[in-house]
Amino acid sequence: VQLVESGGGLVQPGGSLRLSCAVSGSISNIATMGWYRQAPGKQRDFVAIISNGGWTDYVDSVKGRFTISRDTAKNMLYLQMKNLKPEDTGVYYCFARQLMPNLVNYWGQGTQVTVSS
Repeated sequence: VQLVESGGGLVQPGGSLRLSCAVSGSISNIATMGWYRQAPGKQRDFVAIISNGGWTDYVDSVKGRFTISRDTAKNMLYLQMKNLKPEDTGVYYCFARQLMPNLVNYWGQGTQVTVSS
């Protein structure tokens, strides 16, 4: 499974960005997909997740501002981010989780999001 993120960039506080993640390879066993982010000097933290059935969850700090979605026909994952804040700055990583036949987490290379005036 290969994951390639795009859509990052520099945006002012209050602005919006949409991140995309192109998924390829053997994806039939992928159960969930989502996003993590890593701020400078900090650990990689969970942001959002979506299951094959469409169930979603978010870290509290982005609820009401970020929306995760997927287009299974195009093998794409998205993260729509609105009302961005400086604390949203970081490298955003797309992930895909396989549960069967064994647990494997796949990661993209990341895309930089910088929120600054």
